[in-house]
Amino acid sequence: MGIGILFGATILVMFAGYVYWSFHKMKNMPVMADHKNIKQLNDQNFNQQIKKGIVLVDFWASWCAPCKMMAPVLNDVADALSSGKSVGKVNVEVAKAASAKYNIRSIPTMVLFKDGKEINRYVGIKTKEFLLKEMNGMR
Repeated sequence: MGIGILFGATILVMFAGYVYWSFHKMKNMPVMADHKNIKQLNDQNFNQQIKKGIVLVDFWASWCAPCKMMAPVLNDVADALSSGKSVGKVNVEVAKAASAKYNIRSIPTMVLFKDGKEINRYVGIKTKEFLLKEMNGMR
């Protein structure tokens, strides 16, 4: 019985160390540059940028590890979109009014707009295929 507990405790400590190492590595990962087609949104230009067409807006922060994981996915989505559809990004630490208006409580949160109206929202990490399917399903 004592060896089983010791073994279990050792596994738990190793797992905790791995989780800490992974989080520390991801947290210190640099922010990826955005694709040229991704619109940088702020409190001043937000409404103007989402009012026509289909726009997927990513609410993110530079310290958010899952947000950093979404950056290459959003770059791929922006590269694959047809006309009338676009991707925008909002740094929640900079655009506080837009973040508050859309009640952003956790990040990454992606909000899909059609002609300025919120159609859907997605919280957490999503795949390129999922996001393209959601955007291409809009008419």
